[in-house]
Amino acid sequence: MADRFDTVDAYIESFPPEVQVILEEIRRRIMSAAPGTEETISYQIPTVTLDGKYLIYFAGWKRHVSIYPIPTLDEALEDDVAVYRSGQDTVQFPLNEPIPYDLIERIVGELMEMRRSTGR
Repeated sequence: MADRFDTVDAYIESFPPEVQVILEEIRRRIMSAAPGTEETISYQIPTVTLDGKYLIYFAGWKRHVSIYPIPTLDEALEDDVAVYRSGQDTVQFPLNEPIPYDLIERIVGELMEMRRSTGR
């Protein structure tokens, strides 16, 4: 990715229209599940922060969209996430399959809980 992005909007606008729709919905779901967060660009991808620290990143790629870092989650949620795990702490959703937006919301909710319980 040769472009440099100053805003999440600019990042999303760099993708084809059909991917923009997906990234916008991921963005909306993350922000809905994580009240009190802010968004920025870090590592040239959209980053959602809480109290000045990253909570979650999301990114578009040629054949998938990803969210990360996703640590090991509670057992029930981990069972649902396992099929999408790719590499360490990365969850990938293929663009040629329906995006499980509800699962993304559940993951973000769990990350918010983890942050509240650890303070980190």
